[in-house]
Amino acid sequence: MSTSKETVARILEQLEPLDVRARAMFGEYGLYCDEKIVGLICGDVLFVKPTEVSTEFGSEADLAPPYPGAKDYYRVTEERLQDLDHLHAFIQRTADVLPLPKKKSPKKKART
Repeated sequence: MSTSKETVARILEQLEPLDVRARAMFGEYGLYCDEKIVGLICGDVLFVKPTEVSTEFGSEADLAPPYPGAKDYYRVTEERLQDLDHLHAFIQRTADVLPLPKKKSPKKKART
């Protein structure tokens, strides 16, 4: 089941004023904060990448794979999605502990 654009818009609205964006990937969405991928939106549900700060915001009961065959992420319940202080802290703290993505090196032109 793919995620609706309305769900993505609602989650992004809930996360304002954080520096977040969603990017379509494989029929679902990646959630970025401060240019770091912090979670996924799959099947109209927000999943947050597990990090060393995750246990402050979720429990083992919240762990679930966002799609078949995926590693477990923290599933954000509808109740937690409405708790803006909790949600903002979870997303921002997750971004804070993740490394910046590696810079892609420019592709070399083929010699002719």
